[in-house]
Amino acid sequence: MNKTALLSVENLSIGFKAGNRLNQVLHNINFDVYKNEIVGVVGESGSGKSVTNLAVLGLLPKRISEVISGKIIFEGKDLLTYSDKQLQKIRGNAISMIFQEPMSSLNPSMRCGRQVTEILKRHQQISNEAAKAETLRLFEQVKLPRPISVFKAYPHEISGGQKQRVMIAMAIACKPQLLIADEPTTALDVTVQKEIILLLKELQQQTAMSILFISHDLSLVSEIADRVLVMYRGKIVERGSATSIFKNPQEDYTKALIYARPSTTERLSKLPTVADFLSGKPLAQAVSSQSREKQHQDIYSKSPLLEIKNAQKEYYSKVSFFGKTETVKAVNNVSFKIYEGETLGLVGESGCGKSTLGNLILQLDKATSGSIFYNGKDLTKLKSNELRKLRKDIQIIFQDPYSSLNPRLTVGQSITEAMQVHKLYGSKKERKAEALKLLQQVGLMPEHYDRYPHEFSGGQRQRIGIARTIAVKPKFIVCDESVSALDISVQAQVLNLLNELKETYQFTYLFISHDLAVVKYISDRLLVMRNGQFEETGEADAVYANPESAYTRELIDAIPKGI
Repeated sequence: MNKTALLSVENLSIGFKAGNRLNQVLHNINFDVYKNEIVGVVGESGSGKSVTNLAVLGLLPKRISEVISGKIIFEGKDLLTYSDKQLQKIRGNAISMIFQEPMSSLNPSMRCGRQVTEILKRHQQISNEAAKAETLRLFEQVKLPRPISVFKAYPHEISGGQKQRVMIAMAIACKPQLLIADEPTTALDVTVQKEIILLLKELQQQTAMSILFISHDLSLVSEIADRVLVMYRGKIVERGSATSIFKNPQEDYTKALIYARPSTTERLSKLPTVADFLSGKPLAQAVSSQSREKQHQDIYSKSPLLEIKNAQKEYYSKVSFFGKTETVKAVNNVSFKIYEGETLGLVGESGCGKSTLGNLILQLDKATSGSIFYNGKDLTKLKSNELRKLRKDIQIIFQDPYSSLNPRLTVGQSITEAMQVHKLYGSKKERKAEALKLLQQVGLMPEHYDRYPHEFSGGQRQRIGIARTIAVKPKFIVCDESVSALDISVQAQVLNLLNELKETYQFTYLFISHDLAVVKYISDRLLVMRNGQFEETGEADAVYANPESAYTRELIDAIPKGI
């Protein structure tokens, strides 16, 4: 490797203003990125990963942030001394960035092609025709299917993986020397995630650019990075080659991040969180196949709580204004049972019909045909007032707790509102007492009762969402991608919480996710879904150990395994 430092961050300390106080969030950060290498930066939310990388591009809000000390040297010049005008020439040209959420990073009112041609024209003296030709070449380079169609499409008309590829095309358009990829695969399917990782590696080898790859997933980083920096509470606590960090971690925090991800080789009764590991708590015992088998005998000896028979959901779309109508079968004639006390895992890629199936069960969407029986009653034939009564029994935990919580209601109001709607408890005082008890059960404090959702982290908001869901004492809960956007450690905490609540309240879960490692850990049985139909079904460990379907094997192979 050529040991010329392209980027050197020296003794960087940054604080954020809060009234008259300055809260320091970065403490003397030092690292180099050499030419033609990939450096991974790993750590939980709040560890300082994104702050460091936004500082490199001069994107921190100047009004509330302050550089306490340090230098950011790029090609021999300190970027911290640059004016906004000088930084604008570097951004998107010499240093480029791929953001975490492509939907909010792409302009929804502009066609995808134009968003890339604009960048080319801003930084290069180039005609419209040449910019279009180069954009189409970039779309081919990032392996977008039908580049001409994508060029004309708006962001909402293409999939999440395709949107991320458009973002990558934008980022590499001006052949940057340094590419910063900030959590570029967090909410993507494992197969799409693997494709994006391979694509970035391939582009790096073709162009010899350097990549700073940020993620909270150490396994994922180990698959792409040459060297790894581990960040914790605004400091770099460990650094080294990807192999040494993953195979022989020295710091307890690094070990904690590795252990917090559900293991694909053994089943622990409880996932070790970062806090557990750092406080020296012993790892939970592995669950024996005998005890799991006995538990399953108890579950499957009962009558099913929910039975779906030949459920079908069709959507109709017009190819063009005068064109013929096309029928899309989002759920295609599926049948299955869910038993009381069971966690049934439903796994598959985006667009396979998982969430549509969940919505049919919840009656948030009506099936085109088929029956959905809950405790012997066909939900598809119930009147609206009968269905309203059943809403108490069948609840959902959403993927994004921030958009599912009303920002104008305090946490306490969000939880007690559900109780009031279903006429639970005799008075406001009783409802508040129950809400305070629920907050403690989900790992929050009584003082959180009067706070608003924006005052909490993502993991805390997910706990509030869970407290609100269980406030009405449901029997059946649909967990729709409810841990997919969370840090590894917070994900472990929420999975442990869901299992504890299941034991306490005898809940039954339909757990929907694209992450097979997570679904395998929490589930009793597994349904693998593809193109609206089931590819494979069986006991979770057995399906993982001996997949019968080529598609299931593909999903398993795509899980980041580490080195």
